[in-house]
Parts: sequence; C-alpha cells; structure tokens
Amino acid sequence: MSSATIEKPSFLQSKVGGLPRPFWALWGGTLVNRLGTMVMPFTGVYLTQSRGLSLTAAGLVMGLFGAGSLLSQLLAGVLTDRIGRRATLSGGMLATAVTMLALGYSTSLPAILASMFVLGLVIDVYRPASNALVADLVSPAERPRAYGLLFWAINLGYSVGMTAGGWLAGIGFIWLFWIDAVSSVLFAMLVWRAVPETRPDARESTGGFGVVLRDRVMVAFTLITLGHALVYAQTFTMLPVAMTEVVKLTPGQFGLAMALNGVLIVVVQPLVSGWLGRRDASRTFALGLAVMGAGFAATAFVTSTFGLVVTVAVWTAGEIVTAGIAGAIVAALAPGRLRGRYAGLFGFAWSLAAVLAPLLGGPLLEIGPEALWFTAGGVGVASAIGMLALGPAIRRR
Repeated sequence: MSSATIEKPSFLQSKVGGLPRPFWALWGGTLVNRLGTMVMPFTGVYLTQSRGLSLTAAGLVMGLFGAGSLLSQLLAGVLTDRIGRRATLSGGMLATAVTMLALGYSTSLPAILASMFVLGLVIDVYRPASNALVADLVSPAERPRAYGLLFWAINLGYSVGMTAGGWLAGIGFIWLFWIDAVSSVLFAMLVWRAVPETRPDARESTGGFGVVLRDRVMVAFTLITLGHALVYAQTFTMLPVAMTEVVKLTPGQFGLAMALNGVLIVVVQPLVSGWLGRRDASRTFALGLAVMGAGFAATAFVTSTFGLVVTVAVWTAGEIVTAGIAGAIVAALAPGRLRGRYAGLFGFAWSLAAVLAPLLGGPLLEIGPEALWFTAGGVGVASAIGMLALGPAIRRR
C-alpha cells in the first residue's frame, strides 16, 4: 500500500504561480511603462514653469487632456474587439510615445493644446486591451489575483517613476518626455512579441456600445464604479489643496503622509490578493468601498500630519481590498467577443470621474472641509450599498 504526498506550494508560488507566461509579459510591460511614467505627475509644473503658461491657460490644456481621455476608453474598447487586443495595446503605446515627444518639443499654445488632446486620447488606450487580455488568458478563479498583480505593478512603477521624475525635472523636463516615450515603446514591443492575439472572431464583434448599454447589470456596475472613482479621484484633486491650504501642512508633510499609500500597497497587496480573490467578489468589493468611504469621511477631522497618515492608512486598506476585484467582475459580465467594449465602459467611468472630481470637489471645499469629506464618505458608503444590492445579479452570471 502506498501513499502519495502532495506538496504544498511555496509562499512565492502561492502568490505568483499558476499564471500563463503571456500574462507575465503583459505584467512586465506594464511595470516598465509605469516606471517610465514621469510626465503626467509634473504636467502642471511643466506647463507653468517650462512653457510659461498662466494658470488659466494650463487649466485649459489639462481640460483638453480630460476631453481626450473621455473619448479614449470608448474608442479603445471598440478597437480592442475589432482589430485585436495586441494591436490596440501596442498601437496605443506607440502613439503615446510619438505624442509625448511632440508635447515635449511644442512651444506654441496651439501645438501644446493639440498635443495634450491627442495624449489624452492615446495614453490610456492600453487599458481596455490589457483588461481584455487578462480575461482571455487567465481562468476565472485566478482573475482577481492577476488583476491584483497588475494593480501592484502599476503602483510600484508609478511610485518609483514619480520619485525619479522629480529629480530629473530639476535637470531638464525633456528627459521626462524621452523616458516616458522609450518606456511606451518597450511596452509595445514586449506585448507584440510575447503576447498572442486572443480576440474572438472579428465577425462576431459588430456594432457599437449599444449592446453593452443594454446590459443593465453592467450599467449599474459602471455607476457604482463612477462613485468609487469620484471618491478616489479626490486623492489627486482636492486632497492636496485641502491639506496645504486649509490644514496648512507643508508640501513635504503632505508628500510624506501620502507616501504611506504606495508603501502599504507594495507591501500588503500581494500578500492578501490571493485570499481576497477567493471571497465573493460583490461583498468584497462592497467592503473595500465602505472602508474607503470611512477613510475619506475621517479626513474632515484631520488637523496634523499624523491625522492625515491615519486616514491615508484607512482608505488605502479599502483600496487594497478593491484591487483586482473590479476587473474580475467586468470580465465575468462580458461575453468574450465584447470584452473590449465592457472594459472601455468601465474605463470611461474612471475618466469621467477625473473630470468631475475637481468640478464637484472644489465648490464643496469652499463650503468647508466637512462638506467635501462627508460627501465623499457618503458616496463611498452609497456605492458599497449599491454593490451589495447588485451582488445577486452578478453571482447569477
């Protein structure tokens, strides 16, 4: 009589094992691209200091970027299903590289305006294609972990890229544009060579977004995503203003507190993503939304750097819980032939939130910090309740 011993996977294997090789090529390209993302965090500084634009003109330029971003996710969703995931992602990255250099060498306001609009149009074209690729390549059970790993790579790369970008900006802004362009080309090349095309028969992918908009579950989830995105977008729109202008923290104190967000994500998120991915997606996502809402509501009571650190830790915990779950839900709702469009509608909610967040947050902050942060917390909790209500419909899929 013999018995077989089943070896348990190692700690590292349990976190990163079991995913197909093309996924890791996508992951590596995403990391490289985010490491080179240096222009966008310093765009306002570049426009005012290097190109001498007024604050009003800089705001107009950034507004055009937002307009391009709104169109990009819908366009990319259709392209992802029509011409393919790999072609859309690689083409978008190459277009981003060209546009980055065009913006870096633009000196007149019309040229800057045109470059920024096109950059908004192409810089995030890769997102629907990337989301669809993960859904095509990875089994449903492993998708939350896979999307979580991509989230981790984006945050790690962005944190390092922003730090390096701040140093390079002191030498010359043009370096930021070149590094961003080169990292985009590397991402395009890696995906083109190492990731197979996974698009279903293009003849099955006809029509526009009408079929997606007729999916009431997906439309409801998109509205919940919009609420989530509106809350999160305050981190880079009104939170810096509120902390420096109202609480009177120095930029250094604010930056130190915000650094905790990146540290927690990089350290904690890979440790818990697998466990979270095995929980019910709807309830897990609702929990994350509620925790984020509580963290932002508590910001109304911040009066010091330590207080900000505490609230950052709370809403970052919520962010970690939601990481990877939303992408898995979209993949579960979408038919294979329409995964690009579904991911495009999901991305549109985030682009719309980036435009609406300062427009809504600014007037609320003028009323008072309590008005802004209690509203943000309320939106987070309302989104969590909506997610719980939508859960049964998602589980039936």
